[in-house]
Amino acid sequence: QVQLVESGGELVHAGGSLRLTCAASGGTFKNYRVGWFRQAPGKEREFVGGLTRSGGRPDYADSVAGRFAIFRDNGANTVVLQMNNLKPEDTAVYYCAAGSSYGWPYWGLGTQVTVSS
Repeated sequence: QVQLVESGGELVHAGGSLRLTCAASGGTFKNYRVGWFRQAPGKEREFVGGLTRSGGRPDYADSVAGRFAIFRDNGANTVVLQMNNLKPEDTAVYYCAAGSSYGWPYWGLGTQVTVSS
């Protein structure tokens, strides 16, 4: 079973950048697809982006494509979400998840990102 811990969330001004990190433990991390999700107040959790087990074929939501990038380091058991040109609408709790094409059984507790205008 995989345990996931996110870090790096903070308050940032619009147009700024943040790097979120997800640290995995307790399982064979390289066997899982990884993804980032977010949930804003009063809204449902939404997919932000994901990577295959090898780190190839990144997939992004239209709302973040061209501004966000995901990287994974299977040797270090980490996944990074690099967020650039942040907008107030990016404000949310960001979650890291691990799974496969059948679903996302493993989740972290989330890290808060707040973008001020």
